[in-house]
Amino acid sequence: MMSDFRPASDDVLNQLLALHPKKIDLSLGRMMRLLAALDQPHEKLPPVVHVAGTNGKGSTLAMLRAMLEAAGQRVHCYSSPHLVRFHERITLAGTMIGEAALVDILERCKAANGSAPITFFEITTAAAFLAFAEHEADYVLLETGLGGRLDATNITTPRLTAITPVSIDHQEFLGDSLAAIAGEKAGIIKPGVPLVCAPQAPDAAQVIAAEAERLSAPVFLGGQDWMAYAERGGLVFQDGAGVLDLPLPSLTGKHQITNAGTAIALARHLDLSGAAIAEGLAKAVWPARLQKLSSGKWVSQLKQRLPNVEIRLDGGHNEAAAEMLADFIAGAGERSSERDVHVILGMLANKAHQAFIDHLAACGRVAHLYAVPVEDSDAGLPPTELANMARATGLAASAHDGFQAALDMIDDPDALILIAGSLYLAGQLLRANEDDENRASP
Repeated sequence: MMSDFRPASDDVLNQLLALHPKKIDLSLGRMMRLLAALDQPHEKLPPVVHVAGTNGKGSTLAMLRAMLEAAGQRVHCYSSPHLVRFHERITLAGTMIGEAALVDILERCKAANGSAPITFFEITTAAAFLAFAEHEADYVLLETGLGGRLDATNITTPRLTAITPVSIDHQEFLGDSLAAIAGEKAGIIKPGVPLVCAPQAPDAAQVIAAEAERLSAPVFLGGQDWMAYAERGGLVFQDGAGVLDLPLPSLTGKHQITNAGTAIALARHLDLSGAAIAEGLAKAVWPARLQKLSSGKWVSQLKQRLPNVEIRLDGGHNEAAAEMLADFIAGAGERSSERDVHVILGMLANKAHQAFIDHLAACGRVAHLYAVPVEDSDAGLPPTELANMARATGLAASAHDGFQAALDMIDDPDALILIAGSLYLAGQLLRANEDDENRASP
């Protein structure tokens, strides 16, 4: 059956996982060695826009990509992690990389590397550079994986850099203070290369500004050099070049105004027209960021039982993401006065569970929290622990052995169902929601 389809690239990817004993080992030395063996593909790329930050990197790049494409530009894009299949990470001139092309570049990188130690993210980033160098495009949009300074993507000379909002996350790798984490993100700043920076907390802004000044990189800071805000059902963007009256972004949530502003500021530096910017805002797509699910295999089944439910999926997992979700829940989706909120929550053991739950409890709109395992990771927090934390805050909560079991407990036909807490959980759900005939498509 098609549901049993397993692409050949999975076998190669599994082999690459075995090349280093650690999943994360921040360094640029191994990356430089492999790129040299591949004849320096990172030096043969179209103009690069390099984006770091804690929250909003993917959404910002999705909006910028849509703006560039609206202007007729061909765009390569690299992002991580993927949700359903690895192919999502590499987009070639607007199209997700195909299976044969992916296997080819992975095999070539594996051969060039040999048995030398290299992390999975490093060798797959090298593969993306190889693909980008061999396919024509007008721009490369490049998202960092973790941090910035020692991230495997930080090996290019970009035309523009950007830093989205910085918050506390991945402290075991990036430092336990906002200033330390901002310093790692600021590692993508290059001498003389303009930096577009989202509004930041003072500690982060100070570190980023100091690094930009040290490298003589012009800074365009949100809230100071540009502003973006919602007004009368639209978005207003203002900078030194003037004012744009634009539609609200297609991506849901107040936080997307900031991400849209960052994307617009980048687009202005790339001389895109107001019409292209407006079209891109309206058309941008980025899964698992308060994504509304209206169709698909299990959504259709659920709506047969509960026809009026609103279903949202979000992969945010840190405290800043929890604040955003709580803000959305406070309005209870699209029909605020009529909907009770049911949250299906799965989280990894190293994430900010208590802060996450505290924000959900404080918004005062959660009727019930259903704790579930994160099945695609061996680092998931047991649902019983998550449910106990939630009950300790006063939330009604229960533990379940999977998201389908949790869904079966919901009998409110007008509920807002929010599935949240982990990109692994989001990917698990999106795979389950695929129609069988689409499962073999990369």
